[in-house]
Amino acid sequence: MKALRFASIVLAAGLLAGCASSAPSSASGDTVTLTVFAAASLQETLTEAAELYRQTVPGVEILYNFDSSGTLKTQIEEGADCDIFLSAGQKQMDQLDIGADPSVNTDGLDFVDDTTRLDILENKVTLCVPEGNPAGITSFDVLSERLAAGDVLMAMGNEDVPVGQYTQNILAWYGLDEAALAREGCLTYGSNVKEVTSQITEGAVDCGVIYCTDAYSAGLTPVDYATEEMCGQVIYPAAVLKTSAYPDEARAFLDFLCSDEVGRIFESVGFTALA
Repeated sequence: MKALRFASIVLAAGLLAGCASSAPSSASGDTVTLTVFAAASLQETLTEAAELYRQTVPGVEILYNFDSSGTLKTQIEEGADCDIFLSAGQKQMDQLDIGADPSVNTDGLDFVDDTTRLDILENKVTLCVPEGNPAGITSFDVLSERLAAGDVLMAMGNEDVPVGQYTQNILAWYGLDEAALAREGCLTYGSNVKEVTSQITEGAVDCGVIYCTDAYSAGLTPVDYATEEMCGQVIYPAAVLKTSAYPDEARAFLDFLCSDEVGRIFESVGFTALA
């Protein structure tokens, strides 16, 4: 199994008073460690949520692994220990869910406890530019014209990354050929949305397509927002995995992430809480 790149620290966490009755601790009284695999775009908000969780009765620790949803899906498939999966796209969750469309779950993988699966958040896909906008990119319409002319450099996610898949939809909506643009040197790629965001903030590209939440976290002001018609809805599903060693504690933490308190944390950076 590939070595995991854990992108966050271990955060001690307890059970909310309102959830205590539904969240049993380990029989021996030892601390339980839950491993949560989450899309990179959730890093700031989930870290804050776990800190809030920690302030209550100790007993559960949260170990986060933040990366692209495609990378996380592969790690789970290869046997990585994971209690909860939060994806930035339905495709990666469906690929692990035996109840999903077989045309998506082509390998018949059965990792998701479908009694816990829910759509937890909605995000927005945005077009962002470096400080000062030196290339003068002001909208997706302008970007499409500049890409067609071959005089702009845009950052986007890889094809196995949800933000990259949404960007591919936008390119297709404008009738642009991604492969041709890549050959012409108009595109650069990132393995997750944080890498794309860094290319924009560092001024290494003229523009990039990221989520509004990552733009907020990086201090970027979007110049345009993709519509549902252009790229579809950006829905984040979450679920406890059947392989979880602590399914009760995992369910309790997922319930906590659906609470009004955590919903306010998500919405403060531009998410729409759905659960």
